[in-house]
Amino acid sequence: MAVSQRRGRRIMMTPAELDAFLTAQRTCRVATAGPDGRPHVSALWFVWDGQALWLYSLTRSRRWADLRRDPRVAVVVDDGREYGELRGAELSGTAAVVGEAPRRGEACPGLETPERLFAAKYFGLDAMPHDGRHGWLRLTPQSVLSWDFRKLPEQVT
Repeated sequence: MAVSQRRGRRIMMTPAELDAFLTAQRTCRVATAGPDGRPHVSALWFVWDGQALWLYSLTRSRRWADLRRDPRVAVVVDDGREYGELRGAELSGTAAVVGEAPRRGEACPGLETPERLFAAKYFGLDAMPHDGRHGWLRLTPQSVLSWDFRKLPEQVT
């Protein structure tokens, strides 16, 4: 994973902080490009395996159609309510379909880890339930930017 952040190094998350953050958060925002070039942003559940962000998407969604035509994607995961609490990460690269689409549960060694993580995180289960409507997209980030405003020094007023 390439870290290309120049500004804000003092508020950048360490690799361990980034791993913990991406593992704990539940919702991301996925930005794709439509056929006319217009951006489309949608919220989605995901899991992080330490190397890739795994998106579990409806295969009959605009997001899926956009990424099949143009696999470039940017994803933001963020948290915090007050300014001094804001933290997040932007991951960008290309999304790849992994496994059958839509997913019905065929054996796929590359999906063992993300499906185990997803089932536990969102359903409290040991195994992934398959509905025949979703498929897996893997984003192995080419660029990662992160921020944690909690690292900013206290402002004097």
